[in-house]
Amino acid sequence: MTLDRIELSGLRARGRHGVLAAERELGQEFVVDVALGLDTRPAAASDDLSRTVDYGSLASRLVAVVEGEPVDLIETLADRLAKICLEDPNVAEAEVTVHKPGAPVPHPFTDVAVKIRRSRP
Repeated sequence: MTLDRIELSGLRARGRHGVLAAERELGQEFVVDVALGLDTRPAAASDDLSRTVDYGSLASRLVAVVEGEPVDLIETLADRLAKICLEDPNVAEAEVTVHKPGAPVPHPFTDVAVKIRRSRP
């Protein structure tokens, strides 16, 4: 069966993630995109929020992770965010992109991002 997708894009939060001391001290904005794979037919048939993803609640939980305990790597942050997405029993897989537009890169650039995909075992 092909999974349906619910996407939440451009979620912004300030975090203190990074290897450099200045990143930890000053913090910076991170932008998160998630795409969730699930079967939305039960929710559509019943018009029942409990049978799909409450993306408002999910957004709050994701922001709490970005604003929470700092990590060195955005790979680690992305993995933590994917775990939050997969806590919802309706979600079979999650694709998470963490953008770090203020990354300390010594050359002009548009974005640095890590994209991961995780699924239930």
